[in-house]
Amino acid sequence: MATVCVYCSSSETIDPRYQQLAGEVGARLAADGHALVSGGGRVSMMGAVARAARAGGAHTTGVIPSHLILFEVADTDADELVVVDTMRERKREMDDRSDAFLALPGGIGTLEELFEVWTAGSLDMHPKPVLVLDDDGFYDGLWAFLDSLRDRGFVRDVALQRLHRVRSVEEAFTLLPSLL
Repeated sequence: MATVCVYCSSSETIDPRYQQLAGEVGARLAADGHALVSGGGRVSMMGAVARAARAGGAHTTGVIPSHLILFEVADTDADELVVVDTMRERKREMDDRSDAFLALPGGIGTLEELFEVWTAGSLDMHPKPVLVLDDDGFYDGLWAFLDSLRDRGFVRDVALQRLHRVRSVEEAFTLLPSLL
């Protein structure tokens, strides 16, 4: 099975339904025999996905910069908690430890991680699949913008084809094995 890096929110001010979605992802990840790499926080969606994955028996690795330990309240229950110095080191460590990437709803940090790993894949810097779980239209505006970038010649169609939009947890984990 695969080690899946999940990008998601660590904000505690979001609708609780997103934390529930993260918990469903963690449970399904474990049920399918995958391991989890996360941003190393134990709050909000980030914490929910890790707790559910562990509860299902999945190995969990959290990667967190030392200066975010207090802000994100480090996931000290992780099977492995890797503390790094910078955000750049965090992303590199998460990338290196992962076979696939799954973005859930999130803010600027989630978007930054998603765009970086997607860009690297579109430039053939890695062959790892990148999925975006969009069960409620959270990313509709982003998808419309990306389509307009393609239509204007700023994004190659082949790059857009490397980004897989899925509408349910079931669809994400059904598609994942065919992309590995």
